[in-house]
Amino acid sequence: MAPPLTPDRLLSVLRAEGLTVVEVGAWRTRTRNHMGPWGPVNGVMIHHTATRGTARTVEICRDGYRGLPGPLCHGVIAKDGRVHLVGGGRANHAGLGDPDVLRAVISQTRLPSDDEATTDGNRHFYGLEAENAGDGQDRWPAVQLEAIERAGAAVCRAHGWNAASVIGHLEWQPGKVDPLGFAMDDMRDRIAARLPTVVPPVQLPEPRRPVVDLSLLVAAARTDPGRSGTPVTYPGVRTVETALIDEGLLSQRYGDGHFGLVTLAAYSRWQEHLGYRGRQPGQPADGIPGQSSLTALGDRHGFGVIA
Repeated sequence: MAPPLTPDRLLSVLRAEGLTVVEVGAWRTRTRNHMGPWGPVNGVMIHHTATRGTARTVEICRDGYRGLPGPLCHGVIAKDGRVHLVGGGRANHAGLGDPDVLRAVISQTRLPSDDEATTDGNRHFYGLEAENAGDGQDRWPAVQLEAIERAGAAVCRAHGWNAASVIGHLEWQPGKVDPLGFAMDDMRDRIAARLPTVVPPVQLPEPRRPVVDLSLLVAAARTDPGRSGTPVTYPGVRTVETALIDEGLLSQRYGDGHFGLVTLAAYSRWQEHLGYRGRQPGQPADGIPGQSSLTALGDRHGFGVIA
């Protein structure tokens, strides 16, 4: 899921993939954006045009026809492999399709059968129309198939998608047959071969959590407040003080490892936050850590507790 490429960026990535691109008039501003949202985009949809003749095909895809205004795609891939850009935003190419297919494209997993037409595809897919009569007899020149491959790979590369993000119209909307004459699984294999292999990230071991010894902490809390200076009687005090600082209960300057009166008062406020009170009515909590209050603090701030 991503914001759409700008028209200039789309032009750039197609050319970077080695394609010859023809800019058709003011294609950047020819959109159907006023009819609905354009994006987030999730994939590329391949069609055949069911037309003959490049000039006429490009004209139809740019302008549309009665009942279906143009642009009818973003790029028209001609028989000679050139890509004619005719639309710079939302285009009338995908129509309504299957939401399960969209979810599979987003997760880049194997496509289910398309048996619904309830989701707006014009919002989510770049459209590539390939010049072909669509009668099962019109041949697909090798240069045109290579251009489809390159164009699909270019958009996937720009978004960091894999080849599963490229689908045919027939895989999106029930009753559609395009593109007719080559298999989309074969085309995805070709596109995948162009894209870099994604290496799974190295799974680093979880960092070891610090552990606070409750008995040593209690000894510090009972001993340190009466001492002068700031002796560090138990290093685990610093871990607890850091957590109290992060809670906003202790000033940074008192995070010195000395469980003095200020730290004792801060821990008392933590206990009261948890609902603990002193032994007598109206008396504050005593500030001496206990198993449950220390465990709760550790769970929030990433340290363990041993008794």
